[in-house]
Formats: sequence, C-alpha cells, structure tokens
Amino acid sequence: MGGAARWWLHGSLEALSKGLAARGGKLILRRGASDKVIPDFIQESGARSISWNRCYEPAAVTRDTVVKTGLKAGGIEAESFNGALLFEPWELRTQSGSFFKVFTPFCRTGLKMPSPRTPIPAPGNLNGHKGSLASDTLESWGLRPTKPDWAGGLREAWTPGEEAALTRLTTFHEETISEYVEDRDTPGEAGTSRLSPYLAFGEISPHQVWHYAARQEPARGVTGFMRQIMWREFCAHLLYHAPKMPRTPLREEFASFPWRRDPSALAAWKHGQTGYPIVDAGMRELWHTGWMHNRVRMVTASFLVKHLLISWRSGEKWFWDTLVDADLANNAANWQWVAGCGTDAAPYFRIFNPVLQGEKFDAGGAYVRRWVPELKNLADAWLHKPWEAPHAELQAAGIVMGETYPLPIVDHKTARTRALFAFAQMRSG
Repeated sequence: MGGAARWWLHGSLEALSKGLAARGGKLILRRGASDKVIPDFIQESGARSISWNRCYEPAAVTRDTVVKTGLKAGGIEAESFNGALLFEPWELRTQSGSFFKVFTPFCRTGLKMPSPRTPIPAPGNLNGHKGSLASDTLESWGLRPTKPDWAGGLREAWTPGEEAALTRLTTFHEETISEYVEDRDTPGEAGTSRLSPYLAFGEISPHQVWHYAARQEPARGVTGFMRQIMWREFCAHLLYHAPKMPRTPLREEFASFPWRRDPSALAAWKHGQTGYPIVDAGMRELWHTGWMHNRVRMVTASFLVKHLLISWRSGEKWFWDTLVDADLANNAANWQWVAGCGTDAAPYFRIFNPVLQGEKFDAGGAYVRRWVPELKNLADAWLHKPWEAPHAELQAAGIVMGETYPLPIVDHKTARTRALFAFAQMRSG
C-alpha cells in the first residue's frame, strides 16, 4: 500500500471504530498472515461463522481462497459477498461468451442488466462480543507519516470515513451533477464527485452511488456520471480476467517498446518541474492533496509516456504511492489506456499537446494559478506557454524563466517526433 493510501487507511479505520462503538460494537485490529490470524481469532471469540466482502485483485483472490478453504475444513461457515462492484466480473460476457475488451459494449450491456441490488440501511445497534478480545492499537500500525510529516495537504483536502462519503455524495448530486457534462473536464472547477477514495476503501459502495443517482430528478449529468461508474467496473473486469495487467502490457507488441531510462526527467515530472504549467499543476496537486483531476491525470500520464518516453510502469508506481484513491485495477488499466498498450486504449500516436490542453480545459487559468503560483501574475495569453512570453510580460509578472520557473525539459514538436519514431520502431519489430 502506498504512503497516501496508508494515511487514508488510518483515518478510515478510526472512523469505522467510532461508528461501530456508537452502535454497540468494537473494532478489533490484528495483523499477520490471514490464514493464521483469522482462525486464531475465531477460536478466541467463539464465532461459528465468518463473512466478508470479496476483493478482486489477484493476490486477494488467492488469499481469500486459501482462508475460505481452511475455515470450511475446520467446520467454520465462511461466506463472501460482492460489496465492491455493481456486477461480478464473470457476470458480463460478450455474445461469444468471452470477457469484454472494449468499454462501450461492456457499458451498454451493464446498463441493460437488471438494476443492481438496493442497499439496506446501516443497523442501528450491533450485538457485539461481550468478552475481552486483544487488539492492536491503530497507532502501533504506523500508517501515518511522522518525520517528515508530508500529509498536511491531505488533512486539508479530505475527511476519511463513511459519514464524509455520504455527505460528499449528497453534495455532489445537489450542487454539481446538473453541470457534470460541462464541468467534469475543467480542473479549475469542482465539477467531479471526488468519491473515488471512498469507493476504493469501501466507505461507500457503488450500489449506494448507483441507486442514489437513479432516484434523482433526471439531470443531464446523471448518465455521464453513471458511465464513469461503469468505467470503474470495466477496469475491475479487465484485472480479474487479465491478472498480469499491473505489470504486463495487454497488447503484447508493447513488450518491445523502446522506453527510455531518464531519472532526472522522471524526477522533474514527479515534482511538477517540467516547464509545462498544466503538467506541473497536476503533479503538484497530486503531491499536496493525494488526488488529481481526471483530465489532468490523462495529460500528465501522456506527457510521461510520450513526451519523455518513460515507461507507464514508472508512472503507475508513482501514482500508487501518492494517490489516496489508489486502486490496482483503475491504476493499471488507466495507465495502459494512456500508453496505448491496453485493451480499447487510446492510440499511442494520439499525443496530447500540453499547451493546447491547458488552453482548452483551463482557459481562465484558475487551475494553473492555484498550483503553480509563481505564474499567477502572467496574462492568460502566455500562462500555458510562459517561455514564449515577451520579456516585458515576464518581468512585469516577476518571472525569470529557468530560475523562478523552469524552461520546458523537452520541446513538444521534438518529443512528438521522437515518440512516433519509437512507436514505428516497435511496430517494425
């Protein structure tokens, strides 16, 4: 688990503990090998059955199978349920019976399925265990950073827990979803739901999100929002059927792609020092808040794999460590989509121009000015290409290119030509 996710897990478990206590229950924390810790705990507590919500990551599937087999062999009733997805990964199939590799027919099929189950309300009271059971303290798990404490921005931006998730869901639908189609690609606007970390940690289920949206008055944004929920399903569907996806390109020819090793360029990208304002704004937002706007995720990822020719695996690893919504299926599938090596992926030769992306989706400059404050006084005409600004404009804005803000680490036209040549090399074998 990455550093940002570990921070979230602490807050999530803290909130869960309080929620259980308010209903008469108690959260017990143990760590160790699941196939040992769980049977030991069952014996201590006198439980006769155990149930849990399924995980679909390859390692989790293996782990849960081992645990369930061992429990049943010991006479313990063990049941697992689907709490993380609208549909089981094996439920949606093509007409030929294979798994979907293209999103649009997958989404169309899912939307035609019977409505996902309706969630029941949380219990008012829990008949918890009355005896004394040993538990680790949450602090002993060391999930939060100490020195240095880099999580200040995360604390400002997020409140983990089920209560916060439900509040965000209702706020999104009451204030935002009607403008979702227009605003979801504008990073300077609060146009997205920001529910992803709550979904990733199971603090809200996709069933709750789905049925809450379905109950609302028809709004232009509801269908578009539901497609995003279906994209999350599609990523999980792909990982289940292609378990090597986090490390292996789904398009086999990309195994021979001539990626470059460039530690200094990778470091500049990670820390928002590429010289391209929209890219730098996104990477700084990520580091400060543990989250990045979806449109900017695509732009920053494209810059890494196409402008810098650095493997998508390096970006996937950085996002895994810095995102509070880090999810194995989403992370791998989306990086492969941007890199062109996944199923139903964006073609590799489609190379985002970071200047045009900034001018189109951050036309007023609100996003860049927030996260790249050294450019805040520059006129809109030059904000996304400050290296082209006249000297007088730079001087008036207090900018010295190469000192107060970096020059571009790569020229767009040169990088585009290099990327297309690398792609041609791969295709020629």
